[in-house]
Amino acid sequence: MKTNAYDMDDIDMAWCPGCGNFNILKSLKKALAELSIEPKGLVVVSGIGQAAKIPHYFKTHFFNGLHGRALPPATGIKAVNPQLTVIAESGDGDMYGEGGNHFLHAIRRNPDITNIIHNNMVYGLTKGQASPTSQFGFKTPVQTKGVVLEPFNPLALAVSQNASFAARAFAGDEEETKEIIKKAIQHKGYALVDIFQPCVSFNKVNTFKWFKDNTAYLDDTYDPYDRRAAFEKSLETHPFALGVIYVGPPKNTYEQNIGLYDKDKNPLVFREQKRSQKLQQLIQSF
Repeated sequence: MKTNAYDMDDIDMAWCPGCGNFNILKSLKKALAELSIEPKGLVVVSGIGQAAKIPHYFKTHFFNGLHGRALPPATGIKAVNPQLTVIAESGDGDMYGEGGNHFLHAIRRNPDITNIIHNNMVYGLTKGQASPTSQFGFKTPVQTKGVVLEPFNPLALAVSQNASFAARAFAGDEEETKEIIKKAIQHKGYALVDIFQPCVSFNKVNTFKWFKDNTAYLDDTYDPYDRRAAFEKSLETHPFALGVIYVGPPKNTYEQNIGLYDKDKNPLVFREQKRSQKLQQLIQSF
């Protein structure tokens, strides 16, 4: 596979110069290339927001859904054709705010998809309101006296619900982020990758330097299969842990549980394709 299969350097980008989304895009493209995933076998699904524009910069299949609604179509796409690599990605507001209910139940259903969240702790598209992950005291044009709510903790929720795979990365570390994304894609089952991503326009607090100073990678002695230890690690904020935080015990995926296969264990999408071909042949015969 050519390493430039996903390159789209000749188009205009909608992001601000210096935005952390650029780094995530690079890491994701590198991960897909190194895993030799062909564009025709990939579907990238997103909702609404700056992060949700990532599918626009791929030469592959994509689905742009409603705000907070990336996970339902991603789950459906994978269920109908399990041979596809399906990535659902969006920002922290889209996935954890508007899409919080879908996030919770995607963990329970365990579809074999990779869920990447660009976590910049602010709403970037709509000009800087606090998001579910905004830190306590963070001031915005709306929260003028500072955020008074405890920030949402996606990793703690994922571990508490016995998610199949839960990890955190930092957009400033492209190579490390690429390797974490690769592990998530290769994992069988729902895989969460929460990526700290600075917003250079609307979050002047949680900058590249702030994330660098307030994160630390898990060392080789850490055991991601220990659920209790993983939950305790997910609660730590000084510093925030980076790496694969939890890997749950093997269990059936959503696709396996609902059984959308024919008698020969082929995805039903192929049966529908054959029906469509027969219909076209019949139409042409007239």
